[in-house]
Amino acid sequence: MKICIIPARSGSKRIKNKNIKKFNGKPIISYPINILKKTKLFNNIFTSTDSKLISKISIKYGSEIPFLRNKGLADDKSGIIEVIKNFLQNLAKKNKIIPNYVCCVLPTAVFIKPNDILSAYKILRTSKN
Repeated sequence: MKICIIPARSGSKRIKNKNIKKFNGKPIISYPINILKKTKLFNNIFTSTDSKLISKISIKYGSEIPFLRNKGLADDKSGIIEVIKNFLQNLAKKNKIIPNYVCCVLPTAVFIKPNDILSAYKILRTSKN
């Protein structure tokens, strides 16, 4: 099973609500979701967020939100690895999902291309380390 997690907290200090700001007419987070869907690589695309609004927008574009992120992991001191690890623990505990492969794509990665993801996966699969 292959999943992708998009960590999108609500409390950006520099640009308020940056993950859902409009960029070329659509919310920023919609771009990586649509690109990830185009790869047809992932069984699930999840958004890890503490925000009901980000959840609603993410679901609209095809991401899943099985639970909201703990507010303690939604500040600017929480690292991505900590957030992803916590998400995976909750996913296993609450949803009985244990993936073989995990990808993390930032919600602001509007210029990523499907081939970038597919090439990275190919390297991961063929790498001996």
